[in-house]
Amino acid sequence: MAPVIEEMTVETTTQKDVVEREELVWSRIRHTFREPFAEFFGVFVLVLFGNGSVAQVVLSKGEKGSYQSISWGWGLGVMLGVYTAGISGAHLNPAVTLANCIFRKFPWRKFPIYSLAQILGGFCASGVVYANYITAIDFYEGGQGIRTVGLATSSAGIFCTYPAPFVTRTAQFFSEFIASAILMFCIFALLDNGNYGAGKMTPLGLFFVIFGIGACFGWETGYAINLARDFGPRLMSFALGYGREVWSAGNWYFWVPIVAPFLGCVFGGFLYDVFLYTGDSPINTPWMGLKRLLRPTPAVWSNTKSDTKGMYNDFYPYEIGY
Repeated sequence: MAPVIEEMTVETTTQKDVVEREELVWSRIRHTFREPFAEFFGVFVLVLFGNGSVAQVVLSKGEKGSYQSISWGWGLGVMLGVYTAGISGAHLNPAVTLANCIFRKFPWRKFPIYSLAQILGGFCASGVVYANYITAIDFYEGGQGIRTVGLATSSAGIFCTYPAPFVTRTAQFFSEFIASAILMFCIFALLDNGNYGAGKMTPLGLFFVIFGIGACFGWETGYAINLARDFGPRLMSFALGYGREVWSAGNWYFWVPIVAPFLGCVFGGFLYDVFLYTGDSPINTPWMGLKRLLRPTPAVWSNTKSDTKGMYNDFYPYEIGY
């Protein structure tokens, strides 16, 4: 009987610890905001590795890496960011969150807080990268406090994307649109167990998706494909003294990585669901989902009463209470 008594004692102690933790103020705050915290740190890790890889290549003038090193950095950042933010669904991208709201019944009420957390994650992570490389940036730019955009010795491109000089406005938009569509199409494919599906290998699959987009479609605009990873760091670079050129460079290019990823991800998700997906999607309802627009109730259209879990719940066994 001794082992049974000992086992009951351990269980009682554990339950007591859980109750005490739940009564702590910070524990209640963490419980309430756990998903936004996860998105914040997921994007934080993503940008930390991504911008870090760009900084090392640029500031070393190619001696400590190449363009492919940057593709590796962003791919690893996404993979590790997904592991970090699994409890929230690991969207890491406002455009991905939007596509999930439209096609996978992700609650619309979570879209604003997810987007804000993602942008703040990118903003803070780029500040850490800047702090780490500030001495190298001074040396590269030609003096302490010199911060420029668009010159041969400019370091602004470490933090956010700028188009190649020859790329037209239409080409800028199309490049970001098509890369974002590829991203969302592949995400839905990796998560579709009715297809081949990647299961627990999804983070690794996403590593190759990002690496492939960077290697094949990244040259012209820098493959932002994510408002959080571009606008957040761009805002940080503006705050750090790079000037209004962070907005005006490339013929006011800054709005392209804000708008194009939303449209591209929605289009990519639409393509996947129309031609391949047989699960629960508005596309697989009367009139390809248009009928839902005629019934704008919370349960049918706004997803606020849906019992949807995180995007990657197939390999993260966490119940996310909506």
